[in-house]
Amino acid sequence: MAIHYHCRHCGVHMGTLDTESIAANRLGFDHLSDEDRSEMIQYHQTGDIEVKSICEDCQESLSKNPGYYENDYLIH
Repeated sequence: MAIHYHCRHCGVHMGTLDTESIAANRLGFDHLSDEDRSEMIQYHQTGDIEVKSICEDCQESLSKNPGYYENDYLIH
């Protein structure tokens, strides 16, 4: 099982955790609402998990340009 992190705005691969098993509370998933969890986390049939987060570049762009929150995808 692997957990893959991708930026929800630009799609860049941010990293992968390769692990046999890990508790969701160690990753902080238990702090998410059900709505946020379903929006941010995808479970694949292979057992892998894809987590949508925000990369540093997009976070910086969004903090400087709040109007960008209206866009689904950012190019930087």
